[in-house]
Amino acid sequence: MPLSRTVSRRTFLAVAGALPFALKTPVGAYKNIPPGIELYTVRDELTKDLMGTIRAVARVGYKIVEFYSPYYAWTPVTAMDVRALMDDLGLRCHSTHNSARSFRPDGIQKAIDLNRIIGSRSIIMASPPEGTGSVDNWKSVANLLNAAADALKPLGMSSGYHNHQNEWRPIEGERPMDILARNTVKDVVLQFDVGTCLEAGADPIAWINANPGRIKSIHCKDWAPATGYATLFGEGVAPWAKIFDAAETTGGVEYYLVEQEQGPVAEQLQRAERCLANWKKLRE
Repeated sequence: MPLSRTVSRRTFLAVAGALPFALKTPVGAYKNIPPGIELYTVRDELTKDLMGTIRAVARVGYKIVEFYSPYYAWTPVTAMDVRALMDDLGLRCHSTHNSARSFRPDGIQKAIDLNRIIGSRSIIMASPPEGTGSVDNWKSVANLLNAAADALKPLGMSSGYHNHQNEWRPIEGERPMDILARNTVKDVVLQFDVGTCLEAGADPIAWINANPGRIKSIHCKDWAPATGYATLFGEGVAPWAKIFDAAETTGGVEYYLVEQEQGPVAEQLQRAERCLANWKKLRE
């Protein structure tokens, strides 16, 4: 049905911006960054069959993988087997998700050893330690990230932090993400999870532009009010064209990781494949 002539340009753009694949940046405007996947997307399959799941995500077309915290229980032999398989498949792992233990003196060496074996250069804190109810608590998290950054830099590696919803909700008048950004050295990666930012009502473009060069990786997680995190990438309210533009002109993004957090367990691989198809529509 054609649009009524009485619809204003502002109204049209507001509606179009909420549609999947709308207002796409012109072809050729994006950098050639291959698609990656946070393997939490296929966590149940990964738990049952580590090597088979790595093969499966490579088969559907992902080029980069990010392992999440269970990897920390691997032996060096397992890590070497995983690396050999990734090399055979042409996969790369640039980062891993970790608990706070991986940043403490009694845990960081194991994280370093495993990450170096699999080729990862960033050890990302995926959730804060317990007890982050004050500004001072969050400054302590920043100090932990800074100490890890100092230890990792001579190895050509970095520490980082991955946001969830709570980091956008003010504590004592300040957002934890702002506290972390302000109190960490520039080498600490601010890995940006888009979906949780949107759910918390924060502005993803403003966040990227406020932290130039520090948004080295982005979790391409979508969200919508009706379907929450069951929303497939590219089918929610995230303004992906604007996010890509900001990330690639200001944020310093080096790789993207699709993450699909909810949905039927039996369909995790299929949903990961559908997310990748949507990625191609948005990027090509």
